[in-house]
Amino acid sequence: MTSSREPVVDANLALALNALLTEQSVTRAAARLHTSPAAMSRTLARLRRILQDPLLVRAGQTMVPTPRALALRDEAAAVVRDIGALLTPGAGVDPAALRATFTLQAADLVGAALVPGLLRLVREEAPGVSLRFLAEEWEDGPALREGRVALEVGSIDHVDPETRVEELATFRMAAAVRQGHPLAEGPLTPERLAAAEHVAVSRRGRFAGPLDTALAERNLQRRVAVVLPSHIAAMALAARSDVVCLVPVVPSGTAPSSLTESVTALGLRLLDIPLPLPPVVLGMAWHPRHAADGGHHWLRGAVRRTLQASGSPAT
Repeated sequence: MTSSREPVVDANLALALNALLTEQSVTRAAARLHTSPAAMSRTLARLRRILQDPLLVRAGQTMVPTPRALALRDEAAAVVRDIGALLTPGAGVDPAALRATFTLQAADLVGAALVPGLLRLVREEAPGVSLRFLAEEWEDGPALREGRVALEVGSIDHVDPETRVEELATFRMAAAVRQGHPLAEGPLTPERLAAAEHVAVSRRGRFAGPLDTALAERNLQRRVAVVLPSHIAAMALAARSDVVCLVPVVPSGTAPSSLTESVTALGLRLLDIPLPLPPVVLGMAWHPRHAADGGHHWLRGAVRRTLQASGSPAT
């Protein structure tokens, strides 16, 4: 035997029920929901069948709620408020109220430049936020698409088509050597640079890069003695030996960047490379699922402020 009770699957019924119980009038409820009195009368009849109660009954020139209607009034109002909240665009988030852990992916040099300033903003603005940093993957993987990473920061060159990317700063490459290195004496020429021993940085283990292409155009070839996956490790090696390490630095005429603080801490000297090399663009990438999320929006702004704070043009 089948039930005569009609299943309720239409959220509009909750809106109509709330309007009817609040206004206690078919005409006023219809005006409230911008529909006709005839349509609202049909909706009331449907609600009566579903709830098996008259809900509103005539009392002279007015309509009065039944005991069941009175019992449902507060609940109907709460349901409508919940529907309204559910379908309202997200409002700006209060960073102080955030309770979240964000996972970021970055190369070690970028992480070293980013973490101190970003952690300071977390402490000042969003003390309920925790940060987890992951190293760049050996192979380009869909970490953003799969949700394993909320934000990738660095040289963005391997994103999925739907990924959002924002450029943050542009850098040039320089040669970092220890104090007293022979290359620091006298003008640095392409020939002298090629003759030196180099350490390359590549998470894929590649020996060659843009510098090798520029040298090859002059029929020159450098010797890469070792390839390391870490900029910090490569700079530490350069500080204790005669190998040359390439590092990103700000263009001429701009203020110092936190990206070069590790160079300064290791006591390295920066030399201009006498060859045209492509710039290094630092950016951040995220999946569209996070585009409208208030917490993620704050995170992107915090990363932007941290990396651009010391990289603006000098005055």
